[in-house]
Amino acid sequence: MNESKNIIQEKSFEFSLLIIDLYQKLKKKKEYDISRQLLRSGTSIGANVEEAIAGYTKKDFNYKMGIASREARETRYWLRLIKASNLIEIPDEYFSEINQINAILTSIVKTTSESLK
Repeated sequence: MNESKNIIQEKSFEFSLLIIDLYQKLKKKKEYDISRQLLRSGTSIGANVEEAIAGYTKKDFNYKMGIASREARETRYWLRLIKASNLIEIPDEYFSEINQINAILTSIVKTTSESLK
C-alpha cells in the first residue's frame, strides 16, 4: 500500500497515539471523567480527517475538516485544564502538536471555504 503522505493525516494519527498514552496515565491516577473526554476529542481529530479525505464532495470534505478543527480546539481545552489542575504533568510536545494541528486545520477549512464561494 503506497499512499502519498498527507501531513494532517499523519500528524493527527501520531497525536492520537500521544493522547492514548496520556489517557492511560490519567486512568492510573484514577481520573476517569476527564481522561475519557480527552480520549474522545483527541482521537476524533484523526477520525474526522480520515472521513474528510474520503469525502465525496468538497463541501463534505470541508464539513468534516471543520469538525476535526473543533475537536482539536476541544482537545486543547482538556490539555490546558489537566495542566492547570495539576492532575499530571503534560509535556510541552502535546501543546506544540495540538497548536500545529489547529493551525493546519484552520488553514484547510479557510482555504476550502473560499474555494466553495
